[in-house]
Amino acid sequence: MTTDDLGACLRLAEDRQWGREERKWLFLLQGGEGYGILGPEGELVASAVLTRYGTRTAAISMVLVASRHGRQGLGGRLIRHVLDQTRGATVFLNATGAGRPLYERLGFRVTSPVAMHLGTFTGEAAGASRVAVPEDLKAITDLDAEVVGADRSALLARLSGFAEQIRVIEDGRRVTGYAGMWRNVTNTVVGPVIAADPQDARRLIADLASQVGGPVRIEVEECRRELAEWLTGHGMVAGMRTSDMVAGGRVLPGDRTRYFAPVMSALG
Repeated sequence: MTTDDLGACLRLAEDRQWGREERKWLFLLQGGEGYGILGPEGELVASAVLTRYGTRTAAISMVLVASRHGRQGLGGRLIRHVLDQTRGATVFLNATGAGRPLYERLGFRVTSPVAMHLGTFTGEAAGASRVAVPEDLKAITDLDAEVVGADRSALLARLSGFAEQIRVIEDGRRVTGYAGMWRNVTNTVVGPVIAADPQDARRLIADLASQVGGPVRIEVEECRRELAEWLTGHGMVAGMRTSDMVAGGRVLPGDRTRYFAPVMSALG
């Protein structure tokens, strides 16, 4: 699939009550590889997007099967095809409760439960970060590669034009953390968040979320109890639960202790 298939993807998402996340779909199709299955009348009946980070890791997202074609094996068929394209990379995804059994049958294993925190942020800006400038891109990219353990330079180059704002935090010598936020249909998503420690993560989130004045969303691993409690205490309560999963029992590379929130659940 290409961006020319955006309309078909949106119709498929609406069929499964996902909503018309046009900016998100467009961002994913522009930076990833879209795969689909067509029905007997040429309509899109199943979708998936593969986003590669160099040769080491890859994310699978936007896995949908039209409601009228459910339980026909199309989802498994499509995921197997996408996995065949990854050429030995460590593949991960974020699964809803409905999708998790399929992924488990395909060899994915849960690495962490995730909670979506949503609400109007009631805290104040920390004043500990600054707005990123183009000259910060190399430092952000280097830090991201160190923490994530993969080359996400292409994603980050596109993120600067997609995000409402990206902020960095420094230790006096170098960039030690960064975070961004981007506008979705009914809320503003904070992500990614990479920081040296939980305190800096909270500072980055506060400096972004305090600007929104409306619903803010952030996905946080449930093991981040301190961060989850802080978010809840500032108006962003935990709602929908999902699961981060990795194929084949592999372990994601990098330093996950400094990884606090994904760009979006579709991308890690």
